[in-house]
Amino acid sequence: MSTRTEEEVEQLLATPKEYKVLLLNDDYSTMDFVIDVLMTIFHKTYKQSEDIMLEVHKKGKGLCGVYSYEVAETKITQVHKKARDRGYPLKAVIEESE
Repeated sequence: MSTRTEEEVEQLLATPKEYKVLLLNDDYSTMDFVIDVLMTIFHKTYKQSEDIMLEVHKKGKGLCGVYSYEVAETKITQVHKKARDRGYPLKAVIEESE
């Protein structure tokens, strides 16, 4: 039987890091498409999606949500696939949350 050190127990109990998913502005993806992405992939309301889309448009990027690393990666993959399938260059990126 093995016993864990106090440090190992702390690591097991530590809150997992969180990561932001951000959409980046481009000159080709339509506002309607960005709203659709936010509603279908990030489960935002129409109003929330519109607000985020305007932030992306005006500031160059907008926060879609904060997730575990694996979920954030999956969301980014879904954004890129949906954009590619529709012929848009829309990009999403991940940043470690503070």
